[in-house]
Amino acid sequence: MSSSASDKRERRLRCGFTTGACAAAAARGAALMLRDQRRVAQVEIALPAGFRATFTLHGQRFDQERAYCFVIKDAGDDPDVTQGVEVHAQVSLALDTENIRIHGGPGIGRVTKPGLAVPVGEWAINPVPRRMISEAVLEAFPPQTSPLRPQVTLSIPDGEQRAAHTLNARLGILGGLSILGTSGVVRPISHQAWTDTLEVALDVARAAGCRRVVLSTGRSSEQAAMTALRLREEAFIMMGDFTAFCLDACHRKGFAEVILAAQFAKLVKIACGHEHTHVRNARLDLAQLADWAQTLGLDGSLIKKIEFANTAREVFCELGSGHPLVDAVAQRALAWMGRRTPGADQAILLIGYDGTAVRRFGPAGLFTEGTGP
Repeated sequence: MSSSASDKRERRLRCGFTTGACAAAAARGAALMLRDQRRVAQVEIALPAGFRATFTLHGQRFDQERAYCFVIKDAGDDPDVTQGVEVHAQVSLALDTENIRIHGGPGIGRVTKPGLAVPVGEWAINPVPRRMISEAVLEAFPPQTSPLRPQVTLSIPDGEQRAAHTLNARLGILGGLSILGTSGVVRPISHQAWTDTLEVALDVARAAGCRRVVLSTGRSSEQAAMTALRLREEAFIMMGDFTAFCLDACHRKGFAEVILAAQFAKLVKIACGHEHTHVRNARLDLAQLADWAQTLGLDGSLIKKIEFANTAREVFCELGSGHPLVDAVAQRALAWMGRRTPGADQAILLIGYDGTAVRRFGPAGLFTEGTGP
């Protein structure tokens, strides 16, 4: 095997499993122990991704009335706040008209705002994980074999503490983590966890009646936007580097007004047309910035400074927020936004490196309270 092929194999990122898959595996393990009254070390479940996976069980306990166990989540090579979390399941039986009931316990959030995949007041256990759990448990207890029906209770011992480091409270999920996943698999190169969160955040904003959303590229930009704009909390979407994805989602979901809050370095990337604003290609962005400066007929010494600058932030500190080149960058970024969200009104809130809003570009009405919640 060539060294390049070996390197590629070594660099291949390892997939992991969603909280939904872990919950289904734990529930299946508890169901089997309750049925057979013997310890189960591992279980295999079918995943929506199209294959079966094996999970190791921990903390097994059972008696004639109920059984418990948990699965430790392995998120693969794209760990997030749920990496290493213990997803616990208890299974018992009761007379019931439903084939199966699935409840949340400590560390599982409840939904308090509309727009999510489950109704207000329900446990934050999404539809696909619910289906996975039902299928995994009902294989052990088919409805036709007994009038007793499985009762599943999920819990995450430190779920409430971990949820404090997520956007759950903003989305209206209180008291713990969500049980999520559409495929059962976490694929690190897809950034699916983040984009799924953006989809949900936009759905919550729409359900709250927001016609205008504010997309921010980072936490400091979001905080500055919240200070500068008097809008309801649901209108603020922390999109990170996923600019194109979030703008396209705004267009799909029909938002009439879109404001982008960003610092200058991110704004340059957006003006350059980067769909994802990670730090890659910084040198090429500065070369493009120098070309725009030349087109504007700016002083040659300034153009040289831009060409040899280390970062776009360095350029901004040299120019100041009122410079014509800053205006040109903002106008190019607005044009790119317009191509992603046709039919909507767009604006930009430029955030300074001191954490305050320093310039506004676009229709003045988008920065007032009058045109939308």
